[in-house]
Parts: sequence; C-alpha cells; structure tokens
Amino acid sequence: MNRKKGKKKVFVGMSGGVDSSLTAALLKKQDYDVVGVFIKVWQPDFVECSWMEDRLDAMRVCATLDIPFLDLDLEDIYKKEVFDYMINEYEKGRTPNPDVMCNKKIKFGGFLKFALEKGADYIATGHYVRLQKGKLLKGIDGNKDQSYFLWTLTQKQLKHCVFPIGEYTKPQVRKLAKKFNLSTAQKKESQGLCFVGKVDMKEFLERFIPRKKGNVLNQKGETIGEHDGVYYYTLGQRHGFEITKKRIDDKAYYIIRKDFEKNTLIVSDNQSPEVEPPEIGVKGGGIELSNVNWISGKSPDINKKYLARIRYRQSLLLCNLKEKEGKLIINFDKTQKTASEGQSVVIYDGDICLGGGVIN
Repeated sequence: MNRKKGKKKVFVGMSGGVDSSLTAALLKKQDYDVVGVFIKVWQPDFVECSWMEDRLDAMRVCATLDIPFLDLDLEDIYKKEVFDYMINEYEKGRTPNPDVMCNKKIKFGGFLKFALEKGADYIATGHYVRLQKGKLLKGIDGNKDQSYFLWTLTQKQLKHCVFPIGEYTKPQVRKLAKKFNLSTAQKKESQGLCFVGKVDMKEFLERFIPRKKGNVLNQKGETIGEHDGVYYYTLGQRHGFEITKKRIDDKAYYIIRKDFEKNTLIVSDNQSPEVEPPEIGVKGGGIELSNVNWISGKSPDINKKYLARIRYRQSLLLCNLKEKEGKLIINFDKTQKTASEGQSVVIYDGDICLGGGVIN
C-alpha cells in the first residue's frame, strides 16, 4: 500500500470492539498513517458466530475515521496452531492457554507478517499493556492488564508494535471512544476463547473429546462422586462434577489433583487440614517450566526476588528462580497447590513483564 508522505504506517488489528477502535483513533490523532485490518479466524460450525457483525462494526469505525479497511484470512493458522493445540493439550490431561497461543501465532505471528509484507512499520492492538524502550509493562488499569497473555513476545516482534490504550483505564477508553464518535463506544466486551466468543468449555470439549465417566475421590481416597472425564477439568475448579455423598455441613469442593491414568479427580472441601493435598506440578520444591521465553532476550538475575502469577488476574506472588540441569525452576514463597501442567507462569519485576514459561 502507498505510504503517506512523512508518516509511519501502522496496521491496527480491528476486532470490532471498543479497545481496537480507540487504538485506531488515537494513532490517527498522533498522525500515523493508519490502516484497519479485520482478522478472520476458523470457528467450529456449532459455535454461535458474531464475526460478520464484528467485521461490520470494524468497517463502520474505519469509515468514521476515514482510514482504509482490509480483511486478513488466518483460518488455517488458527485451526492448526491454536485450536488443534488446545484440543491436543486437553487430551493429554493438561490445561492449555489458547489466548497465549492466539497472540503468539495470530496477532503477533500471521498478522505481523502480513503487515510488514504490505509495507507497514508497525502493528497495533487493543491490549492493555505498555511498551517502554523494549520493555513490556503492565497496563495502567489493574483490572484489564493483559501482559499475562503476551509473555511469548520477543524484541524482534516488539520493535514493530504499539499499544496506545495501555495508558488508560477501561472507563477512560469508553469515554474517549464516545468523544471520537465511535459506534463501538458502549459495545459489550467479548468473553471466552480468543476470537471464538463465550462458550461453556465442558460442552465445547465434549464435541471433540468423548465422555469417560470416572470417580471423584476425597483426600482420604474415598469415592464421593463422579465426573465425565478428567480432561474436562482443571485444578482449583469448583463445579462441573457431581458429589453424591454429601453431608449437611459440606462446603464447596474444589479439585486438587487429577489422575489421568485412573481417570479420577481428587477434591477437597478444606475441612480436613490434617490431610494436606499434594503439591501439583511441584518437583523438588519448585515448579519446572518449559518453553521459557525472556522478552528482553536475556535471562534475569536468579539471585533476585520476583513476582509471578499462574492465572490471569491472579494476585502477583513473590517467587525466586533457579536453574537445575538446564531447566528453569520457579519457587513461590507461598505453595501453589493448583498449578496445572500446561498453564502459563508469567514473571514480573515490578511493572515489567519479564517473560514466562509453561508448567511441566
């Protein structure tokens, strides 16, 4: 595409939501040469699909801002790298994070490649994160910070990225979008899988992984209920399985262990403190990580205390790092009994997202 004289060209990933809409508006105001791009991804035919409506919303915003609009079909990449990955992980009894993979393979993979080939200097997304001198920082809005999902990014990718809304809170974003007269200013947020929308995960997985009835055990090994298959559940989950042997004073049970070979779930109601649940994912006092990525390209100082989380929006917890036989081990000050294989652990130094890895 032709470049406007003297202006840096930026392709904005337009989802049809308020965040990406304001991203485009802010960049145009900052005098970038802005192009809106709607990314089409693969979706199962049984999922209620809103992509056509979202695309229309993205087109309306581009028309309001008087910027070009492009379509980008990444269905094949999404099916292989995001969806198939997710199903394969569940089949192995692991807990995948498709949103992390979607960012890695789609937004900062296929989309970035497309933009650079078309002559763009940068891509922009509506992520609530900040970028300062090659460092990825948490977004100002603690409730919306999305750095957890971007731990796989590298300097090679980040040098072509801008994140305009990381400096704002969600209410400020909506207020600014209204000032720009954007039709998406009050549009509800999408929930659920990246680009797929709101789905019941268990019902979703049943379409691809057949049910396999198994027992629910308490911490003493007694059968107290049943479930539909260990691959449908994650550690810490408090619903989706049936407790058949109930007491009047029972509290809610939550999953503390999955035995994939025996197809059993072990649960706790926190009423038996003398029976400690096993430390899932913990080996030799720490959690082993694979697929480790440091955003700066350099390993952090292992003699320093850091912060980390194993789930999105989980409070940041103190930890330290060590290397053992060429593998990275993370030790939390407070034992994490619901750390599941396949989950992402993301590590921080204050507001700086250093990177992360996948729990083995």
